[in-house]
Amino acid sequence: MQRQVSLLFGVHAHQPIGNFPEVLEDAHFRCYRPFLETLYRYPDFHFAVHFSGWLLEYLFEHYPNDMTLLKAMVERGQVELFGAGDTEPVLAVIPYRDRIGQIETFSSKLSAMLGQRPQGAWLTERVWESTVVPALTVCGIRYVIVDDYHFLCTGMPAEQLNGFYTTEEDAHKLDIFPISETLRYKLPFSPAGDAIGYLESLADRHWDSNDNKPHAAIYFDDIEKFGIWPETYQWVYEKGWLEQFIQGVLASPKIRVRHYRDYHATANTQGVVYLPTTSYVEMNTWTLPAQSAQSFEYLVKESKAAGWYEQKKAYLRGGIWKNFLSRYPESNWMHKRMLGLSARLAELPDNQRTPPMQQKLYATQANDAYWHGLFGGLYLPHLRRAIYKNLIELEAMLDHCKPRETVQIKDFDLDGLDEIFLQNSIHQIIMKRDCHASIVEFDAYQLNHNFGDTLQRQTEHYYQNVQLDGQDAHQNSHKMGDGISSAHDRVVNKHIIHAADLEPDSHQRQLFLDSIDGTFISYQYTASDLNAIYFQTENSQQSIEKMFSLTDNHLSVRYSFTEKSDSLFRTEINLAMPSCDGVGGRFIYNDSDMGSFGQLLKLTKLHRITLDDDTLGGRIILSTSAPAEFSAQPHFTVSQSEHGFEKIMQAVTLQLQWAIQMQELTVTLEVYRH
Repeated sequence: MQRQVSLLFGVHAHQPIGNFPEVLEDAHFRCYRPFLETLYRYPDFHFAVHFSGWLLEYLFEHYPNDMTLLKAMVERGQVELFGAGDTEPVLAVIPYRDRIGQIETFSSKLSAMLGQRPQGAWLTERVWESTVVPALTVCGIRYVIVDDYHFLCTGMPAEQLNGFYTTEEDAHKLDIFPISETLRYKLPFSPAGDAIGYLESLADRHWDSNDNKPHAAIYFDDIEKFGIWPETYQWVYEKGWLEQFIQGVLASPKIRVRHYRDYHATANTQGVVYLPTTSYVEMNTWTLPAQSAQSFEYLVKESKAAGWYEQKKAYLRGGIWKNFLSRYPESNWMHKRMLGLSARLAELPDNQRTPPMQQKLYATQANDAYWHGLFGGLYLPHLRRAIYKNLIELEAMLDHCKPRETVQIKDFDLDGLDEIFLQNSIHQIIMKRDCHASIVEFDAYQLNHNFGDTLQRQTEHYYQNVQLDGQDAHQNSHKMGDGISSAHDRVVNKHIIHAADLEPDSHQRQLFLDSIDGTFISYQYTASDLNAIYFQTENSQQSIEKMFSLTDNHLSVRYSFTEKSDSLFRTEINLAMPSCDGVGGRFIYNDSDMGSFGQLLKLTKLHRITLDDDTLGGRIILSTSAPAEFSAQPHFTVSQSEHGFEKIMQAVTLQLQWAIQMQELTVTLEVYRH
């Protein structure tokens, strides 16, 4: 009898909610369309696919021909559809009720749009926590896929990872397939012949002499590696890698291409397993703070040099996905805002909860903007903006059904400090009850935008690999033999980066951060009422009262000084303007266009200036009661992506300065829609 290995081949397709249309068009052109067209020509090549819910709907609307091919392949039995949460959430960090809602929404969508309800599920970023098991099984999911690394962390030997195992949580049973890391790195980066040769070698290695059943070679990874990652379009399609691989697999007597569902239906579990909370190896590095990540990478490098990494890598374990919420205050803040609105929605009577409310909640749970690794994620303003847009829209809907108090005070983000919420149904400001007396969130409900949505610059572990000042800006490394480099192994500068661009911020990028002669002022919260929040400070130089108030579409900040002096009082306002350094944003001063938000601007004796933004569809007008020395400059951060290290504008930083020659000063922000 010919020994065979069952190839279980699957791909995962996802784009973040809020991604740019041109990015989606490029993904369609370089990946989704050619991949589906190629696979369609080989009906005997069975494969699994997961398209996240938002992307699936987008492709049906904009590229129906692609979806016609997919549907035809589903109907002829070539494709197995995999489920997940509809908006690609990390299931472990959303409430149980939302896990069920997300999974069921997507399974129903697949059934309605493609005629198949899934038995298996893709776990976002392969983040495993046993708490997700009950929700999956309640929704009819019978098996999931995670990395073989998850299994190695239990002490299980690699040679036993050639089938599925069974786990349980709270009496709910679920089967789990381990994805081969070797295959993840070989496909599609090594030559097709090498990949096929490796699969054929598994036919002998994975033979069970007791039951004469072939075991599985398990692959499930991002479809974007087949055309979107650097060099892959030419390699996979123009040079024919994908067709060579498919033809070689189908011609091999040692490889049998099967669906996960068919293998699952005919094979027995290989035993019980309890996996630790983890994700894939790279993720466990990205979740660590910079210094810890560098130490972890050093240990990995040392173990590879010593030759024992592959045998013992499971015992070199980094962080877990939830560490992103403690690493980045901005991520934690979005997450806790989402949880708060989820709870408010769940408390509404059934007859007041609507599908649009549920859809907006699920959109706030999309994973991409909450973390950062190889891809921009949290660092990309348009992804965070999509989260806030849905948060603010949902909050307005909830307020309409059940109005909130004008002022609320509570520790919302679990950092030990109370936050103060002040809202008038047009605007909302949220402040921490700390010494800064500054705004962390400034929402305009008519624009569904948070002007406080920016990012503090902090040190990242990969900064050590950045080439500064344009030196040696393009390098590749760790090529797969005669194949191509994985994006994980590339060292490329997308932009020219200087040492100053990597300096961490000394403070968070908030609105109305005050200083005297360059020293930050320390305030104390004193009171609040239906329209205002009050702070006060007293030091050796000056006693100041600071009041925030909302009146219609005006946010006003009034300062009262006890005495005049020659000291220089400055306030810093960081505004998230969606056009960033693009052509859609401009300063307007005395009816003149003063240029984009990405440039330096200095003005004297300023009373009023407008920041107009086409992407926002609105403008914000800043005015002062006393003439100010005014400066504006872009706030950039440096992050990494699959295309290299890049500078991204997060906000425009405004600074206004006065000599304290007045007893009272008011700064006002007015927001208008175009």
